[in-house]
Amino acid sequence: MGFGRLGWCLCLLFLSFPAWAQQAHVHGLITDTQQQPLAGATVVLQNTSYSTLTDAQGRFKLAVDPEREYTLVVTYIGYERQEKPLVLLPNETRYVTVELSLQDKALQEVQVRAKSAQDTRDVVSITKIDPRLTQTLPSPFQEFNKILVTLPGVTSNNELSSAYSVRGGNFDENLVYVNGMEVYRPFLSMTGQQEGLSFVNPDMVEEVTFSSGGWQPRYGDKLSSVLDIQYRTPTKFRGSVSGSLTGGSVHTEGIALNKRLGYLVGIRHKNAGYVLNSLEVEGDYKPKFTDVQTYLTYDLSSAKHRASGTQPITELSFLANLSQNDYQVRPETRETTFGTQTQVLRLLVGFDGQEQMKYTTWQSGLRLQHFFSSEVKGELIYSTLYSQEREFRDLEAGYRFCDVMPMVGVSPFNKCAGERGVGSTYNYSRNKLRAAFQALEGKVSWKFNASHTISSGAKAGHESIKDALREYSFTDSSDYVLGLKTLSVNQTLSSTRWQAYVQDEWSIDSSKTLTYGVRVHYWTVNGQVSISPRVQYAFRLASLPQWSFKAAAGAYVQPALYREIRDLDGSLVKGVENQQAWHFVSGTEYQFQKWGRPFKLTAEAYYKYMPTVNPFEQENMRLRYLPHVKAEAYAIGADVRVNGEFIKGEESWFSLGFLSTRENLQGDSTEVRDPITGKTEAVAPKGFIRRPTDQHLNFGIFFQDHLPANPTWKMYLNLAFSTGLPFGPPGLLNHRSAFNGPAYRRVDMGFSKLISVRGPEATGFGLESFWVSLEVLNLISANNVISYNYVRDNNGITYAVPNYLTDRLVNLRFIARF
Repeated sequence: MGFGRLGWCLCLLFLSFPAWAQQAHVHGLITDTQQQPLAGATVVLQNTSYSTLTDAQGRFKLAVDPEREYTLVVTYIGYERQEKPLVLLPNETRYVTVELSLQDKALQEVQVRAKSAQDTRDVVSITKIDPRLTQTLPSPFQEFNKILVTLPGVTSNNELSSAYSVRGGNFDENLVYVNGMEVYRPFLSMTGQQEGLSFVNPDMVEEVTFSSGGWQPRYGDKLSSVLDIQYRTPTKFRGSVSGSLTGGSVHTEGIALNKRLGYLVGIRHKNAGYVLNSLEVEGDYKPKFTDVQTYLTYDLSSAKHRASGTQPITELSFLANLSQNDYQVRPETRETTFGTQTQVLRLLVGFDGQEQMKYTTWQSGLRLQHFFSSEVKGELIYSTLYSQEREFRDLEAGYRFCDVMPMVGVSPFNKCAGERGVGSTYNYSRNKLRAAFQALEGKVSWKFNASHTISSGAKAGHESIKDALREYSFTDSSDYVLGLKTLSVNQTLSSTRWQAYVQDEWSIDSSKTLTYGVRVHYWTVNGQVSISPRVQYAFRLASLPQWSFKAAAGAYVQPALYREIRDLDGSLVKGVENQQAWHFVSGTEYQFQKWGRPFKLTAEAYYKYMPTVNPFEQENMRLRYLPHVKAEAYAIGADVRVNGEFIKGEESWFSLGFLSTRENLQGDSTEVRDPITGKTEAVAPKGFIRRPTDQHLNFGIFFQDHLPANPTWKMYLNLAFSTGLPFGPPGLLNHRSAFNGPAYRRVDMGFSKLISVRGPEATGFGLESFWVSLEVLNLISANNVISYNYVRDNNGITYAVPNYLTDRLVNLRFIARF
């Protein structure tokens, strides 16, 4: 298809769809002045039958008739009553945040602002996450993405990394949006030790929506999941300061210029030296990460409209992030003991040299939103990414491989008793990469009646990559050289992408919802046009009002980024086909009361057929793709999650996922050894084998508790268990996924105290609360394995030597809020 003709097609998709309107809704959050949710608060629309109670998180929802005048009344025992007049437009969803003051204190203003929201009962594979939980979750770096690992179908076997896998996908198959802007992972980062923090700053988040499959056409083109983050629009001046043994953060927010300008600024710093010193490799670690983010909103509406207190007609917002990640390590020694109870082996290594990595990334987005009328809304988003990444490595290691006497009382107990081999390894690299992305996207949502909303959009993006690779490595072991690798590449890639979508959200009636649409994607490098139809259907039965049922099917494509078309020798395979996946998802959601408290059970079964995938080898947290190898794959599984107030006033959840994922690679074969000649011969294709992400069982818990007489004292428990991943020697297609790794087990626990500094009568700026927590990370001191090194002994036997993750650590954290 010609470039000009495709452009006209995208424009027609963007402009040619009318729409219909929906019913109005009021969603909200009720808190006290310390921003703690008030469960059980009464919310009433005066002189009507509309009323509800807030849930455990202080949230409520009401469906109302549009274009009527209402008075919202909020009451709670011991707190002042608050009222606020409301008038909602057809199909408008109004988000109301109400702060209740203790009695005998002056009333505070009720803040009302618009927000896109949707009931999870009517959407497939959607999970809403309270962003405040990410700040109390026990983890080494308060990494936002770690809360995702407690969800069913989501795994991450490295606590040092922000990367995660969803339902058998790899780390590069997850879409991440922040206020409509897509964000990207670093290209060169190899291990979790080198990573900074994920883009998302927990201090700035208002709403988190996560989809693990079957999502709507309005989201982009990846195979596994969507994480949609909304940063909040400030309503008054606030701030916070947090710190721990691994870093800290500062954030401030407020309004200015007669309440037209809202600003939100956050700074984070991470120093992983304390955590990395628990690794088996002893050395001088100097890892540092710093980022600065800002989110600005400016109301361009007229003064008359702003005085009405409704959402802005025209709003300009700006999101920017500048991150700097410096990683330097001078390893000294390593001692790794592994094997079985009857055969214990030990690897002793001495190092000389260092690794230096530096990643600098700038991401920004400018969004203009305008309501042309109560029925038509438009958006224009311009986003940019500029990244400079550098990896320098000069590292030599000499090692000794020996047997260890495992029996107590037999000399020499727990010491090397017999040498199996000696050798050395050498790694040299000088890698530099520069990436520059720009994109312009337009969206329109057009409402016509109470049943339909049609939205469409078009996006054009330009990508420029400049890559210089210089790598050299080998292993000299027992009179042989293994794994001699050389790589010398200096290349550029410039390309353009065109994307478009259209979808219809059809409310058939109050109990049935159908969403359907299509996406189109074109990339100039491989010249392939991909069309992705998608459909969702959800319904509720009058006889089972607490249950909802949903199903989804659709095509999902992942056109390659630069790294996915770069072969192991550094060459670019520009004709590689787009990865494709067909999602088939069905599930149910059951909301119920137990012990007088709210609970929710969600269960889903899924099947993903991938007729075209790009196989990869996993080297710690770096993926090395094999674009020259064609493959098909599938994933089948089921996820179950129960969340609610197992302890009154505290949300907790248990999740369980079952997964089986297989791939069929062209060119691989089973091998047999001729008993006479000793030669290895290929027999037949291997067929479907386990993918590197095939993790059969995934179990996660996030649990909260508090002292009954004093709820300011709390306990947090984060538990993750996953069965072992398959692995095999790198570069050997016929031995791919030949072995099964050990299970991943980790328990993190924290104990916290919340101290309220200011009394209810206090006014003006000052310290409101102080939160302090003592955490025990990897409580059970599990020796989790992240990857393997391969060494050969004097008899020619090759051993996979495990690389272990962090040991038990104690961390102290605090959060001060203003």
